[in-house]
Order: sequence, then structure tokens, then C-alpha cells
Amino acid sequence: MPEVIFTGPAGRVEGRYSAGPQPSSPVALILHPHPKHGGTMNNRVVHALYQIFAKKGFSTLRFNFRGVGRSEGSYDNGEGELADAAAAMDWLQSTHPQVNSFWVAGFSFGAWIAMQLLMRRPELDGFIALSPPTNMYDFNFLAPCPVSGQIIHGEQDAVVPHQYTDTLVQKLRSQKGIAIDYHILKSTDHFYSETLEEMIGLVDHYIELRITNVLKKRTA
Repeated sequence: MPEVIFTGPAGRVEGRYSAGPQPSSPVALILHPHPKHGGTMNNRVVHALYQIFAKKGFSTLRFNFRGVGRSEGSYDNGEGELADAAAAMDWLQSTHPQVNSFWVAGFSFGAWIAMQLLMRRPELDGFIALSPPTNMYDFNFLAPCPVSGQIIHGEQDAVVPHQYTDTLVQKLRSQKGIAIDYHILKSTDHFYSETLEEMIGLVDHYIELRITNVLKKRTA
């Protein structure tokens, strides 16, 4: 997991990067939880997402938002963090000019930033959102949601009760051409404390399914 440093709007950004097997391998960007609540790129859920995509052959990047770890700057209420994510996408695109498949994945606060990034970067064609904070932030910007993806939430999430995410998923599924693979994990809290492996299995299966469908379309 080589360390990378790239330039963001607030200065230096610290990340970890795993190159895919081919120059044209798909690319994934992983976003961490809230910086003011201990969120970093080394969060266990973020690290698990990173490993899933890397093992699937993606060129994968996770990084620290501004003010976290060795990334310069200070917390900016989501606006600056979205700009950091966009800078990370720019770095990935400049590093992989031959790639035409980009994904974004985020956990909690990172899921909120990830889904905002979807609206600003048309090159993104898939997403994973774990425990999106649907009771804390407005997700009405997803109108329409540009791409299909997967959302996972814990049944016992005391930070973000899953009913708020249920409502978001219903709205997204009502949009033409959008398929949301939604799972509510039983006995699961906001942090996947006891069900990390189950979550990993769901994400792994979904990515494999999407990859397989793309290959089928190309050979049809």
C-alpha cells in the first residue's frame, strides 16, 4: 500500500494507493468518516472497502480529508472535503488516462461526500454507500441520481436509524434506470462492529456482479 501525496485545494493530501494489474484497470476512490469524530483513511471499514476493490483488480485510492493525518488544511463542513474528493479524482484520472470505469465508495460522512461527488463527476459509474448519514444531511441533491449502486445499513444503527435510509432508497428506486442494491444487516450497528465480514461479502458480491454484467455487454 504505497503512500502517495498529491495537491488538493487546501494543500498537501496524504493517501494510500494500490495499482491495478493493467493500465486500463477500473479505478475506485474510498472516502472516510467524519473528521471531527475520529474518521481517517485508516478506519477499519474504510480499509476493508479499500482491500475489497484492490483484490477485485481496481486501482484503489483512499486518502485523508483536509486536517486529518498529514493532509493540510482544516475541516470545512463538507464543502472543502468534497473539493478534496474531486482533487483525488483528478489525481486518479491523470494517473490513469486509459481508464473509463470509475467508482466511489464511502462510509458514513464519506458516503455523503461520495454521493455528492456522483452529481459532479459524470465519469463515475458505480458507488458503494455504507451507513449514509441520512438523518444528518440533506440528500435531495440526488434528483436524479446519475448511476446505480449499493447501499448498506445496520438494523441496530443508533447513530443513523435505518428508517431514514429506507426513505432515501425508495426515492432513488423510483427514478428511471436506477437500481439500488439495498441491504439492512441484522444485529448491526453504525460501525459494523460484529458484522464486518458479512458487509465485506455483500460488497464483494455486488462488485463482482457489476463487473460480470459489463463484460457480458461487451461480448454480446
